[in-house]
Formats: sequence, C-alpha cells, structure tokens
Amino acid sequence: MSIISNSLKKIKPSPTIAVTQKARELKAAGKDVIGLGAGEPDFDTPDNIKQAAIKAINDGDTKYTAVDGTAALKDAIVKKFKRENNLDYTTDQVTVGAGGKHVIYNAMMATLNEGDEVIVPAPYWVSYPDMVLLAGGTPIILECNEKQGFKINPTELEKSITPKTKWIILNSPSNPTGACYTEGDIKGIADVLAKHPHVHILSDDIYEHVTYEGFKFFTIAQIDSLKERVLTMNGVSKAYSMTGWRIGYAAGPKEIIKAIAKIQSQSTTNPSSISQAAAVEALNGTQDFIKERAISFQERRNFVVKALNEIDGIECLNPDGAFYVFPSCKGLMGKKDTSGKELKTDTDFVQSLLENSGVAVVQGSAFGLEGFFRISYATSMENLKNALEKISTFCKSLN
Repeated sequence: MSIISNSLKKIKPSPTIAVTQKARELKAAGKDVIGLGAGEPDFDTPDNIKQAAIKAINDGDTKYTAVDGTAALKDAIVKKFKRENNLDYTTDQVTVGAGGKHVIYNAMMATLNEGDEVIVPAPYWVSYPDMVLLAGGTPIILECNEKQGFKINPTELEKSITPKTKWIILNSPSNPTGACYTEGDIKGIADVLAKHPHVHILSDDIYEHVTYEGFKFFTIAQIDSLKERVLTMNGVSKAYSMTGWRIGYAAGPKEIIKAIAKIQSQSTTNPSSISQAAAVEALNGTQDFIKERAISFQERRNFVVKALNEIDGIECLNPDGAFYVFPSCKGLMGKKDTSGKELKTDTDFVQSLLENSGVAVVQGSAFGLEGFFRISYATSMENLKNALEKISTFCKSLN
C-alpha cells in the first residue's frame, strides 16, 4: 500500500517551476541556456522597501504576528483597494498569506466540498486546476481560444455553469497570455453571473500594474451587485519585484476570510513578520517606479512580438498586460528537427528547442491549450535578443 495520498496522485508538479529548474540544472552543467520560463520580474526590490525590512529586523519585529496578517499591513491593503480600485473594505475582510498562490489555495481548501465545480478559463495559470483537485473539487475547463483573444465568451460561460458550480476564477491581466479584460468585457461576464447567485468569483489581479498603452484596469468587485460574491486576490510579487518575499493578500466576504484564517492557523500560521513590514512600505510608499518598469516591459513586449511574427510557422498576438506572450507553434507541427525527431505536439517543440538551442520556454498544453508556448519576457533585452535569434535559427532548421 502506497504511503502517498490519493489526492496527491491527482496532480502534477508545476510545469513552469519544472522548466525553470531544468534550465538551472543545464546551466550548472556548463551549458549555455536562456531561461524564459519564470514569471519573475528581473528588476530588484526597491530600496525603500528593503530598508523597511532592515528596520523591522533592527527593531526586533521578528515574532509571531496575527495569523492572517498584521494590523498595519491589513490597514495598508484596505487603503490600497480604496485608492486604486475605489473599493471599500474593513480589515476583517482582508487576509494575508505567504504569496498569492497560498491565498488561492487557502480559499479552495476552505470552501470546496467533494463534487463542487470550479470554472477555470483556459489558457490558465498552471496551478488553478491542481489546487481545485487538491481541495476535492472538480475543475471545469472553459476554453478561450486565440480567435477570441484568449478571453471568456459570455455565451460559453453560461453553458459551463451548473448547480454544482461554486467558483469561477478570473485572471486579468492573464498568465499565460497577457490578455486583459476591459470594463466592457467584465460587465459582459457579470451579466451572466448575475443570473447565478450561487457562483462565487475569485479574481486574480496579481498583474494589475503591468499594463500597456493606457489600458484601464477594472476588477469585477467594482460591480456593486457582485461584490459580496467576489474574493479579490493580489500581492506584492509582480508590481514590486518581491517574488521571494512571499506576500499575497485578498479581500472579500467575512465568512470566507474567517475560514481562510482557520485553515492558515493549522498550516503555516502567519507570513514572515519581516516580509509583512516590507509589504506595508510597498503599498504605502512611492509608486513612481511601477509605471517606469511597465514602460520597460512594454518595450520588451514590442520587440518579442515583432520578432516572433517574423518567424515562419509562428504567430503571436500582442497582449495588453503581464509580461508573457503566448505564440502559436501550430505551423511547425509535423516538421522534423536536425536529429530527425518529428514535432507532433507543443511539448515536442519546447523540448527540442531546449535541447538544440538552449532556450527554455513552457508548452501551451501545460496551461490547458495545445499548440502554443509561453515566453516570459521578464528578463534583459540582451537575453531576449539572443533568445529570439536562437528561436528563429531553430525554426529555420526544421524540415
């Protein structure tokens, strides 16, 4: 009899983490590898945030905190939602976890029963379906293809809702596609959800501040009639380059927030006290650098999209946000690489690309849509130019 639980057998390791680890191993073995798999800004954490953490250490702020966040951080989060999203919350409607992933995991564990359904639009962030499965729920994959800009079609959403639907997960700007929902898009989805009051909405807004060319961010909790059914998740990882600090947060109905705290009290307890102090400064301090960094990401996006679309067999939409592109490699299927291996799937493509060119990307099937691959352009322009040249050379070498 296996010691491993049945629930763990339902899931797989994170493909994005696996690709990043593979790239690290190849580099350690002395191979020239460019990793475009990780969703991590290459900018450093701003100095004012670092100094706040150092001060917390020097002040002895190194003890346990309240399970789901310090009063100071919850207050900063309440102010952030009001200032940036015109959303009113009280501190007992806020939870803080060890990263956005932790907050979503807690929400699923706290609310799902066996047989409950969660609508997950695809392409999706790789962890959504597996977190649902771990919590005993059933992920219902709603395909959103490139013809609809990788966004939800309200008519198709309507068809996906059943009496068992407990949640829908929304992610804008999107990982892996960079697709962004306009206010009009969100209202179209809201019109459908208004007819189904048993469905809750988890809005993953982690890339809120990484948008381009004046795109106006809008989140579904801003629709008053739905707010009491929305858990809005965000964090400091992407906007503030604080991936390693592990602070995510969410605001929503008190009943859910209280249940999340109960889960957290029996698992991790509080997030790092030092990281929380740093996050207070991140949210309350200067925000000037955010726009400057978004401009840098936009320049990289422009280069990557143009370079990809110049390669025969690859097509790439121009995303409005995040720091990913999700190009199609369908035009290369059936071709053979220099070793004679036929590329039948997007997994074949990314494996051959890594082996032959030393460029690490993630297959689209890992995100629920076959025939694509994800590039993270959260790296230097020098790396991107080198990588795109290698990708182009590799594609030209295919027979």
